[in-house]
Amino acid sequence: MTFELKSVSGKSILFIMAAEPEYGQLLRPRIQPLMTGIGPVEAAIVTTQALTRLEAEGRLPDLVVSLGSAGSRRLEQTEVYQVSSIAYRDMDASAFGFAKGQTPLLDLPPVVELPLRIPGIPTASLSTGANVVSGAVYDTIEADMVDMESWAVLRACHAFDLPLIGLRGISDGKSDVNHIDDWTEYLHVVDRKLAASVDALFAAMGNGVFWF
Repeated sequence: MTFELKSVSGKSILFIMAAEPEYGQLLRPRIQPLMTGIGPVEAAIVTTQALTRLEAEGRLPDLVVSLGSAGSRRLEQTEVYQVSSIAYRDMDASAFGFAKGQTPLLDLPPVVELPLRIPGIPTASLSTGANVVSGAVYDTIEADMVDMESWAVLRACHAFDLPLIGLRGISDGKSDVNHIDDWTEYLHVVDRKLAASVDALFAAMGNGVFWF
């Protein structure tokens, strides 16, 4: 498990990504993220393991930033959005009378808001689940975009009382996906725009217009 906390204006940031294909040439000089692997289970295990280690070392970060790609049929492809809220689409205990997305006996709403905002980056809602979404499946999801890790990272952050920012570049969704190339084709463009968003975060922290 190799990663590096980034120090910016006296604050430490843990960046988290899912997979190497998302970690492009422009992000690499800026950050060394924790790589969790793909999906909510891997993200939960690896994020919790890393935060537990950091806590034991007395080095818990001040901020966690989850970044990478997402799918969307309604947002602009290759553009980057910061996550305004996260839902967990895999959770469905409606047969017991719970709202879809509501984890039974957990004091959390089905949709959790993320209050921190980087100035100048548009916001969008996010749904996390273990499936690749394509075509008409988008009609069943209320959120603007979908990924496979952010809810798990959020819950790990909750366990350590850490704030989270989500940054997602839209890699697919405009057309039906049939092959992994449908995900990776535009990741080089997403990389460039994610790097610009990371620069915007650093600048806002340096200028004192972003704080937590």
